[in-house]
Amino acid sequence: MLILSRKEVERLIELDKLPAVIEEAFYAYAIGEASMPPKIYLDIPQHNGDFRAMPAYFRGAAGLKWVCVYPLNPSTNNLPTVMGMLFYNDPATGKPLAVMEATLLTGYRTAAASAVAIKYLAKPDAGTLGIVGCGGQARTHLEVLTASFSFSRINVFDTDLSRALALKESYKSLPVEAASLEETCSSEILCTLTPARKPVIESRFIKPGTHINAIGADAAGKQELETEVLKRSRVFVDDLKQTLHSGEINVAISSGEYKQEELAGSLGEVIAKKCPGRQTKDEITVFDSTGLAIQDLALAKYLYQRTTMLKAGYDLDLL
Repeated sequence: MLILSRKEVERLIELDKLPAVIEEAFYAYAIGEASMPPKIYLDIPQHNGDFRAMPAYFRGAAGLKWVCVYPLNPSTNNLPTVMGMLFYNDPATGKPLAVMEATLLTGYRTAAASAVAIKYLAKPDAGTLGIVGCGGQARTHLEVLTASFSFSRINVFDTDLSRALALKESYKSLPVEAASLEETCSSEILCTLTPARKPVIESRFIKPGTHINAIGADAAGKQELETEVLKRSRVFVDDLKQTLHSGEINVAISSGEYKQEELAGSLGEVIAKKCPGRQTKDEITVFDSTGLAIQDLALAKYLYQRTTMLKAGYDLDLL
């Protein structure tokens, strides 16, 4: 059985190829070639965290990601907020094929999903990127998004200015600037990467034509955007059932301020041409990203196949 450590996952990943891997997963799910029950939550309130079980099947691969989210870890335990493992199986026999460290895998697949959303929902000429929240997801987003798109300026904001400045220092080759929240939200593409349970993104900050990747709301009760932002936007989800329970729209839906019927569709449906993506230059689009097991499995399949080919002696640069 193959065992991949964090360092091995990092060595195997090719940043420019990740969006295509994740796009294929969205497409397969939209046309019924992948299956994925909603993630299961195990809350541990006495330790301010939770565990999530995320099973999926995707085109000849089956697996389960077992992941935890402990928001206080960075400040109290010097550990990442998100940590996980992925178990990869042969669906024909059930045979275990691989175990992979999934903390970095999670960061990269989430950023790759944002890249896919930008491809289909952002203005084609969008040249500025904003990132709210400067933790680990900010780093994988910077790496994946700049491998696929060119930005004239990247505004980053965190309530802890030192984190924004550290992010800028880490990516000196990129046009990263620590900015105010309002300036960051005025970017043409905005990625929100916070664990907020009260909105931090005010509607008055968002200009016509903006595309927003709303990433942080991944559990019931979390909300980063003022509901008015949703009301002004065409909102696309990654998975309807999961989003209603734990996505950016979950609070607005449960309060009755936003209705399911107002959703524009899913990103997979846009990719499969079942519904339109961006329709006008000035409309605001939101991708409500909760994180899907099919994304994890698609990336695990890619890593497993890549490892197998490398061990067989193939020169992947020639394929």
